[in-house]
Amino acid sequence: MTGEEMTAPATTREAKAAGAGLGIFERYLSLWVALCIVAGIVLGSLFPSLFEFLAGLEYASVNLVVAVLIWAMVYPMMVNVDFASLRHIGDRPKGLVITIVVNWLIKPFTMAALAVLFFEVLFADLIAPADAQQYIAGLILLGAAPCTAMVFVWSQLTRGDPSYTLVQVSVNNVIMIFAFAPIVAFLLGVTDIAVPWETLLLAVGLYVVIPLGAGALTRRWLTTHARSGESGEAVVSRFTGAVKPFSVLGLLATVVLLFGFQGNIILDQPALIALIAAPLVIQSYGIFVVAYAAAWAWRVPFNVAAPCALIGTSNFFELAVAVAISLFGLNSGAALATVVGVLVEVPVMLSLVAVANRTRGLFAES
Repeated sequence: MTGEEMTAPATTREAKAAGAGLGIFERYLSLWVALCIVAGIVLGSLFPSLFEFLAGLEYASVNLVVAVLIWAMVYPMMVNVDFASLRHIGDRPKGLVITIVVNWLIKPFTMAALAVLFFEVLFADLIAPADAQQYIAGLILLGAAPCTAMVFVWSQLTRGDPSYTLVQVSVNNVIMIFAFAPIVAFLLGVTDIAVPWETLLLAVGLYVVIPLGAGALTRRWLTTHARSGESGEAVVSRFTGAVKPFSVLGLLATVVLLFGFQGNIILDQPALIALIAAPLVIQSYGIFVVAYAAAWAWRVPFNVAAPCALIGTSNFFELAVAVAISLFGLNSGAALATVVGVLVEVPVMLSLVAVANRTRGLFAES
């Protein structure tokens, strides 16, 4: 470790560890998801009874198989969240204000508006009203779930401030515990989609509160039991690297399951994926422009402006998928819409990373 790294704030070094580079999984995420979509459709056609059996393994509206897979996805990223970083919340207030306003006061509502516009107006003649409501619900869930893990990757690719990114993710996770369920319930109610509050709160508890608590306890245990001469953040980085394959497998297995149930619908309507992707792509680029322009106008330095714009653009799709399944079922249109969000995520975000890097000169350096 260099002298500069030794004297860097702990949160900076921890965030660098958390944001370990863009690996083969992240780089080709859309490809892996696309292959799993094909596999799911094929397997669903060949073994329909198996998928029916898996769908029946549920308790209190929670599919037990999917719950295990979602926990496998979410838990490793929660270990990366360091709540001690919250003491640095005032170090870069401008970027954090933009992130919070975009994530919680703008993004969920623009996503809901675009979903209604596309599926109740522009695509009204192409999709049955009942199906349209399901796709709207899935898009709302995506819009209300800001990114908590992949933002470390996007920040690193733009050479963003790692300590700021860590604070940003920690703050978002705290807000998500209290804001996600009310915002989703409000937007689903506004769009006339009935949602049982108890199921929504149960989903938030299962897929945010419990993994976040488990991640915090794991992080604390790892850092306090580090070997002599080894930093706590190095131990955390090694642990998350070891469990990351389970996160990858959880995501891909969930995609296979979802498309195993959705296979007949996809085969009957092959253009459906593109229809669902259209408002998602517009939302992503639109939100990035809003946040990035606000950061430029407020003279936020680039290494904060880039991650603060990218975190609002990216989605916590794991949470959206889990809640969609809990609320509407494995074979629902809402679940399908959230998985399309996974498919769209990486190519869109990589294009925005490129835009940010090419416009670095418009911003002041820190």
